[in-house]
Amino acid sequence: MTLMSAACSNETDPAREVIENFAGKDVRVELSLSLDRQDGCDRFEYQVKDGVLHIDGSSNLALCRGFYDYVRSNGAGICSWSGNRIDLPSEPEDSAPVSVTSPFRHHYYFNVVTYGYTMAYWDWERWSREIDWMALHGVDMPLALVANEAISARVWKKLGLTDEEIADYFVGPAHFPWMRMGNISHHNGPLPEEWHAGQVELQHKILDRMRALGMSPICPGFAGFVPQAMRRLYPDLKLMEMSWSGGAFHNWMIDPADELFTKIGRMFIEEWEAEFGKCGYYLADSFNEMDIPFPPKDDPARYELLAGYGEKVYGAIRSGNPDAVWVMQGWMFGFQRHIWDYETLKALVSRVPDDRMLLLDLAADYNRCWWHSEYNWEYYKGFFGKQWVYSVIPNMGGKTGMTGVLDFYANGRLDAMQSPNRGNLAAFGFAPEGIENNEVIYELLCDAGWTSEAIDLDRWLENYSVCRYGAVPEAIRNYWSEIRQGVYGTFTDHPRYVWQFRPGLMKNGSINIDGHLFNAVRSFASAAGELGDSPLYAADLEELTAQYLGARMEQSVRSIYEKLGEGGDWSADKEGFLEMGRNLDRVLESHPNLRLEKWTSYARKWGGTRELADYYERNARRLVTVWGPPVDDYSARIWSGLVRDYYLPRWQEWFSAKERGEDFDFPAWEEEWVGSTGISPAEPFDDPVAACVRLVDTYCK
Repeated sequence: MTLMSAACSNETDPAREVIENFAGKDVRVELSLSLDRQDGCDRFEYQVKDGVLHIDGSSNLALCRGFYDYVRSNGAGICSWSGNRIDLPSEPEDSAPVSVTSPFRHHYYFNVVTYGYTMAYWDWERWSREIDWMALHGVDMPLALVANEAISARVWKKLGLTDEEIADYFVGPAHFPWMRMGNISHHNGPLPEEWHAGQVELQHKILDRMRALGMSPICPGFAGFVPQAMRRLYPDLKLMEMSWSGGAFHNWMIDPADELFTKIGRMFIEEWEAEFGKCGYYLADSFNEMDIPFPPKDDPARYELLAGYGEKVYGAIRSGNPDAVWVMQGWMFGFQRHIWDYETLKALVSRVPDDRMLLLDLAADYNRCWWHSEYNWEYYKGFFGKQWVYSVIPNMGGKTGMTGVLDFYANGRLDAMQSPNRGNLAAFGFAPEGIENNEVIYELLCDAGWTSEAIDLDRWLENYSVCRYGAVPEAIRNYWSEIRQGVYGTFTDHPRYVWQFRPGLMKNGSINIDGHLFNAVRSFASAAGELGDSPLYAADLEELTAQYLGARMEQSVRSIYEKLGEGGDWSADKEGFLEMGRNLDRVLESHPNLRLEKWTSYARKWGGTRELADYYERNARRLVTVWGPPVDDYSARIWSGLVRDYYLPRWQEWFSAKERGEDFDFPAWEEEWVGSTGISPAEPFDDPVAACVRLVDTYCK
């Protein structure tokens, strides 16, 4: 029976919906909202009394996090992208009260490009599950960028651009993020006009639910990028041509000093808020990975120019909503310090009020684990008094290869929290370019964001395993020990196997395939006898088996290259490589997420006609393969369907060309694949767990 006091039946309904979606309608819980935030930070308290869980919180979001904290603390379940497990007792024992206050005012989530690499074609059903995930994990500050193009199109039409000029500027939906940041235009367009209405409807649902839960979504603002056709309306308009990826792509930015910049910025926010209501945070990124020819660093004009830029970008937002905060990504802070040194960034933000700017310091893990550079908050001395977000980027491009230093993700935030340069640290978060992979990392990060104490990773992984699988046999403990010495003890910014590149291009992949990976997977598979009935164990075993086979395929490719160089017989290596690839693909046919069919089916659903469905599918296929070109093979998914229809056939064509002594036209073949539709049929294993155990044993060498 569901229990709830009448006094809070309305105000706690949003939290109750999330909790019941996860735990079922019969969950015994009473909810109330009598707590105030502490120094702007959410908090919750819970206690079981007379067999009923009582949760009090400062927001609906805090209530959801409180419920999830209770579930996780008792080893009773987990909410994950691969599926949920919930095993609450029907008669819970009374317990002592638990009180938690977040050390952060906000908990940030998403990267601009997650809207391409993962969420480009999500429908409301998928979005609603993600919002449940966010609420349970305590995320309250997500990017909310859906329908940006619909609002932009309305503004530009009011200014006088035609539908054709606008559609020709827009890119395919999977490539929206890079158009929004000024990197590209037109690519894989023109965009069908029918796209906009569905996105507006979807964004209403997204924002309504986020706000009901007490979230503070970050919506898109105007960063200055417009169609080149704007010159038809304003012949004297100063447009700066922006280029990206070595000049392969282009976009156009209005000079912020031009009055039209402020006018469009105001119009955009007015149009946005007329459609979706007031927003407190607006994202505008004008300089992402741009090599802009600023005056040299010894020229005062450089700093006056940048101060004026910052003033105008914020001014455009303020003109539409005087209370709004300008949010800006900080990838460039570490990635392009040759441009964005201390004085340069200081100038850019110098004329923006401290409480009206939020800097997303996206990539602390890159500072620490990859670039080995000084943390940005140290280098920029606390970001000049501006509000800022501690964040990491555990994923680039939606790649499904395993990497990431778990110890750092558990406790890296303490370096910022304890720093004399912490400044106005307002939020904790993470900005993966793609999700639905490496799930342990995100569960760990969410927990880290709700405590100021150091996390004991051994104890945490023990609890995670119980929550996820229902038990933690010794084989699973050994798995964690081995994997933390390998792929989850090292960081690679672009983890790809060599067979995910064009044949002949690279000699080695970038995934750490040392002996710890093989030992870890074998240990995990050995727990099948005890955990084989657990759906989440099965999903993880399928993913790990694919990683295992992928590593063995890498070794085969290395052998093939060596024998080709020596003139030896490589036929046996070739056949072994292809057989492992087919088995890898077949294993993943049973995985809940790692399938090309799932990706393309989301895309096709947005097409009201066969022609439109084909267009969206082709756009989705392009992003995860050739991307452009260039940027080939960047996204590197280990997915069923993609392995058997793209990676393996490409290798087979190359093998055949080698045997004939001919070159192979990769670009033509790849474009033909991207331009096609449909996926070849495949038959999953009748017993995927047994098949995984057998395959791991077969390729143990």
